[in-house]
Amino acid sequence: MNRKKKINETLKKKLKKKNAKLHKSNKPRYISKAERAKLEAEEQANQGPVVAETADSTEKESAAE
Repeated sequence: MNRKKKINETLKKKLKKKNAKLHKSNKPRYISKAERAKLEAEEQANQGPVVAETADSTEKESAAE
C-alpha cells in the first residue's frame, strides 16, 4: 500500500508542476522602489510644462476679458 501511495504522490506532483507551467500568473510585474521614483520624476517633469502652459493661457484669457 505504501509503495502505491508513494508512486501516486510522485505522479500527482509531476502533473501539478506541469499544469503550473501552463498557467501564467495575473500578478503585475514587480517594479523596484528606485524605478518607481524614477518613473514618477519623469511623469512630473512631463506634466510641469503642460501645467505652466495652461496657466499662461488662462491668464491671457482673463486679461482679454
